[in-house]
Amino acid sequence: MLEYNGQDLFKSTHFPIEPNEDKRVKISYSQILTAEDQTFEYIYPLNTQKYSPSTVGEVAVSVTLSDERGIGTVYCPTHETRIERKGNTATAQMTERNAKNDTDFRLYYTLGKAQVGMSLLTHRPAGEDGFFMLTLTPDLTDNTETHLSKDVSFVLDVSGSMTDGKLDKAKEALLFCIDNLNDHDRFNVIRFSTEARALFDQPKTADKTQREAAAQFVKALKPIGGTNIDEALRLALAHRPQTDRPYIVVFITDGKPTIGTTDENALLNQLKTTNTAQTRIFTVGIGNDLNTHLLDKLTEQTRAFRTYITPEEDIELKLSNFYTKISTPALTDLRLSFGRNIDAYDIQPKALPDLFKGSSVTILGRYRNMGNDRLSLQLSGKRNGKTEAYNYEGTLPTQTHNDHDFIPPLWAARVVGYLLDQIRLHGESKELTDEVVKLAQQYGIVTPYTSYLIIEDQAIGQNPPPPRHIPNPGPFPPHPRPLPMPRILDEKSQGNAGAAASDYEAMKRKEGSESVRSSTEIQALNRADNLAHTRQGQARMSPNAQQANDSESVAQQYRNVSGKAVYKADNDAWIAADVYQHPKAKRTRIQFASDEYFKLLQQEPNTKNYIALGRNVQFWANNQIYEIHE
Repeated sequence: MLEYNGQDLFKSTHFPIEPNEDKRVKISYSQILTAEDQTFEYIYPLNTQKYSPSTVGEVAVSVTLSDERGIGTVYCPTHETRIERKGNTATAQMTERNAKNDTDFRLYYTLGKAQVGMSLLTHRPAGEDGFFMLTLTPDLTDNTETHLSKDVSFVLDVSGSMTDGKLDKAKEALLFCIDNLNDHDRFNVIRFSTEARALFDQPKTADKTQREAAAQFVKALKPIGGTNIDEALRLALAHRPQTDRPYIVVFITDGKPTIGTTDENALLNQLKTTNTAQTRIFTVGIGNDLNTHLLDKLTEQTRAFRTYITPEEDIELKLSNFYTKISTPALTDLRLSFGRNIDAYDIQPKALPDLFKGSSVTILGRYRNMGNDRLSLQLSGKRNGKTEAYNYEGTLPTQTHNDHDFIPPLWAARVVGYLLDQIRLHGESKELTDEVVKLAQQYGIVTPYTSYLIIEDQAIGQNPPPPRHIPNPGPFPPHPRPLPMPRILDEKSQGNAGAAASDYEAMKRKEGSESVRSSTEIQALNRADNLAHTRQGQARMSPNAQQANDSESVAQQYRNVSGKAVYKADNDAWIAADVYQHPKAKRTRIQFASDEYFKLLQQEPNTKNYIALGRNVQFWANNQIYEIHE
């Protein structure tokens, strides 16, 4: 017998249960899903943290989608999810260990088959500009006419540092890449150490004969000599065929340039002059003894992306997975234009990447309505040398309440990641760091500048008497302030403070394990398409990781509610970031579990996510601050 007891609580009655006996409970239910702008949303209630702070040993969700019209875009913005497709069926699977369960599982999908499918989701709180998330997905069938043939050069470092099995693993991965070339692709293999040498005089068609020749060439490679990155890149760019086909370079190295042009800036300037056709250079860094700034600037300059393989990771597995993502281009040189009645701004990524089969491009941004809420959107790109355009219609509403409130932190993570990359690669400035701190604190994103957020031990209200557990009145802080600049801390500092200093120093380094970690985490922010990606660095901030029993982890110090961060004060009160932005606003104090408390829940259901945090909560709603107290 199953009963609904209200407040998201179901009661299940079972009889009899004999001693030492197990009973398995299976609940089945039906739910009607409705489409918004041709996008369906499925929500599985998984946010149990508001009822119990304990983690769950293992949580698994598996969703199977099937429709005779075909499944288009499939996207999960809340959890790391593996999407697999077969015919008109798609499966989404998520597994987490020691899960916090602070977010419901959300899955979005579209129906039908198109060369490029589009899914549009929006979030717009009252009185603010809106947020949008646009997901572009190419046709995922095996129809070769919808995908482009490409030319690719694999550039492999065989210098003397590629020992200890690194070259053997890289060779195995490279053989996998060659074996998985499409029949109409053309390719070349360039090995470099003290000098660079190509297998073919020009890229060859990937038929059986040429693949076998490449396999023999790769298997015979031995680690020896220096690292001539300059000559290797010039040779790869010189081998670009004079056609309209996409040409990409996969550049694999474990070291820094030691021969030829070795200065980072000179090498990049030379590349910029030589790469007139805007060839994409995807970089794969192996190990920690390499110049991350050089590799990261290479990908930034050529609108590609980078990956790093640490010593404890499997080179063969990670490199082959990396190539699989870029192996089949569907549309290149993407451009996006909005209708005149919509002002879209702060769009991330700033330079749209190419669209590949088996993956999606997710675009996040802000908008304001200049007329009605109807959106006319055009996507254009190149396929087989010809420009193709796709038109879409949608809605960018003037208000959505709490719908899709995961979009703002995703957008903020993208912007913060982009700004941190600019700081890493091109230097620090007050304007950039101020913007990072502002966004990170407002949306709850861990950065080298905000790794250790402190709520001032001062009053947060001016209406006496102060509520119990809230500090005495005093100056009102403008916002949660970050730890004083991490440079004043040393590497021996314990707890979150030491982690903040380490992150700050790592961001400035050009080589070493900390530099690789910093580059990897910042790129994950810059490419965030689910909430898990916005939590870079939190694992290092736990008390166990830092042996800091006197302070809580960053993950425990904040929650993300209705798209904004809420911080935990020393007195266990939760204070929304918006509260600090309105120090002189009207303040309404309501006692926990009073008649006014339940009246607020009934009249303003959008406040329930804040109220669920506990007995002492302060948040901004309806142009005033609500203060729940015991």
